[in-house]
Amino acid sequence: MELTKQFSEQRYARALESWTWLDLDGKAPRFTSLFGDVFLESADGAWWFLDSFEGHLVRGWNTRADLTAELDTEAGQDRYLLASLAMAAYHRRGLRLDAGQIYAYAPPPIVTGSFDVDQIEVFDFVAVVNTAGQLHEQLRSKPS
Repeated sequence: MELTKQFSEQRYARALESWTWLDLDGKAPRFTSLFGDVFLESADGAWWFLDSFEGHLVRGWNTRADLTAELDTEAGQDRYLLASLAMAAYHRRGLRLDAGQIYAYAPPPIVTGSFDVDQIEVFDFVAVVNTAGQLHEQLRSKPS
């Protein structure tokens, strides 16, 4: 089972338009986890990770080789690709993805605090990532 997906430039642009409150300038989306977390490459060759669950953008790797080395480990696959959850959704729940779909929680973990496999569903990539960006922006802008 492949643990990553790629989308067209247009689909990435639509999915990421709600994340403008993060500094995405100069970073090109290259692939995603099956849960819509986006891996971006900057002009200097560094790789960034947009965590759609947490609403964070972090520079994770200096080179593609560094990224590949980490994603080739079980720990890296679980941390960045949510491999165990993806495998459970696929094998235990029988959830299959078409070209434009990813796995997502309904409702999302930012609302429930739960990563229960039984709450994973199949959704459109653009809709999930765009909505997550809106939700994180609203939560971050909310007065304490």
